[in-house]
Amino acid sequence: MASSPLAGSLLVAVGWLAVAVLGLVPTNNAFFARRIAFPLGAAAGVALAAFGLQAVWLPPQILTLPLGLPDLPFHLRVDPLAGFFLMLLGSVSAGISVYAAGYFGNEPSGRLTLISLQYHVFLASMAFVLLADDAYLFMVAWETMALSSYFLVITDHQQPAIRSAGFLYLLIAHLGAIAILLCFGVLHGGRGDYTFDALRAAQLQPAWATVAFLLAFFGFGAKAGMLPLHAWLPEAHPAAPSPVSALMSGIMLKTAIYGMVRVIFDLIGNLRWEWGMVVLTVGAATTLFGVLYALMQHDLKRLLAYHSVENIGIILLGLGMSMVFIGFGHAAAGVLALIAALYHTLNHAVFKGLLFLGAGSILHATGLRNLNDMGGLIRGMPRTAFYFLIGALAISALPPLNGFVSEWLTFQAALQATILQHGVVRSLLPLFAATLALAGALTAMCFVKVYGIAFLGQAREPAHRTPVPHAGDAGRMERYGMAWLAAGCFVLGLFPSSFLLMLNRVGVSLTGPVRAGCGWCQPRPGRRATRR
Repeated sequence: MASSPLAGSLLVAVGWLAVAVLGLVPTNNAFFARRIAFPLGAAAGVALAAFGLQAVWLPPQILTLPLGLPDLPFHLRVDPLAGFFLMLLGSVSAGISVYAAGYFGNEPSGRLTLISLQYHVFLASMAFVLLADDAYLFMVAWETMALSSYFLVITDHQQPAIRSAGFLYLLIAHLGAIAILLCFGVLHGGRGDYTFDALRAAQLQPAWATVAFLLAFFGFGAKAGMLPLHAWLPEAHPAAPSPVSALMSGIMLKTAIYGMVRVIFDLIGNLRWEWGMVVLTVGAATTLFGVLYALMQHDLKRLLAYHSVENIGIILLGLGMSMVFIGFGHAAAGVLALIAALYHTLNHAVFKGLLFLGAGSILHATGLRNLNDMGGLIRGMPRTAFYFLIGALAISALPPLNGFVSEWLTFQAALQATILQHGVVRSLLPLFAATLALAGALTAMCFVKVYGIAFLGQAREPAHRTPVPHAGDAGRMERYGMAWLAAGCFVLGLFPSSFLLMLNRVGVSLTGPVRAGCGWCQPRPGRRATRR
């Protein structure tokens, strides 16, 4: 068991907690926090990604810890779905932690140790959310994740606007947590224990299953930032330090997607197509709302936050189509749509993390967040301009970068609508796909504006014309962190077949032994292994 993915992932999560505590011993150990903590956290992230990738290809593993309450010990489990999200958490957090080592290097000692504490507790809590196999541990980890990220959001708590943003985030996070708790209560039904195995085995009446679905969709949607529960996102992301914004948008929102998939597809099961139409409708509205509001923003970090809302909508479109197909009995098409949603979940984590890090480098070097005050930054920050361009092209879904692959997969899933016998639903799916096409065009337009103004154009305000072009570029560690995520954009875009095989394994684990309805997402006889 010592070398198993479950034991290794648990060790990494405990290691993150140890890194968080070591920064406090001796009192305000600034040297450890400044020089060692974040590189150690990054190394742990790489290890977690390796364990998660290994878990995708192995049977589920379970473990019971002698912790918790007398009759409620902590149950851990890793399966292909958890393994995929552990891989996402580890790989993306590794780049962000390397960047954070440079970004937080000049922080005052006392503040730096607190940031390191909260940062690594945040990472560990997300890992425990993914490993939890009972409702008790899941909710403990979920609330720890909310509280640690809240303290990171209000790092500059002296400003009233930041305290207000933190309060709004905490309020909506706890409203979502209450809904998730009620969902687990409905699934439990007063019988058995609170392990996920017991919740899977529960036989719910159709009405109660729908109640559980709506509670889960509301609860996890509040954390994900879907419409109309998105209000905290454009407030909290600009308020938080940029590495924290990257963690929250790139990874924390994806833990909400994990929770949604885990509860709806796995614990509730027996998917109904009507649920999928609800998810599709909310997803389409979230996509359009996010991109339209992003177009109107001048604050760079707020603009990126609204694009996170948009991309959560795109993920919901894939999940909704998957639920519709599975509800009508077309499991192969449902797995294809689920693969599209999960691929976009990974892609968004990578390119949105990169974009927030680029925005952080601009803020660090110039003190500017308003696009109208920027201009000509490519002359003083050529490396940051290059990495930001990669992120902008990826989020605009331009080949050969990763955003193109997952959005194309989503279109492919929508084209499977012809197999549906329900005429109304069959005609609506292409309309939802048209929503995605419109959002893609508007996103490209938005980032042409952002890149043109910030890096290529002249500063709008005379007061900023002199200092901005001569701003210093990102530091060495910051550039390494951005380069890691930029490389991820290319790898995910140029080698999709390997990731599709992995995601097909995840889909099979949730829906049963069926392959996605596509020839290019599974190995063919006679093809060499190197071309998979």
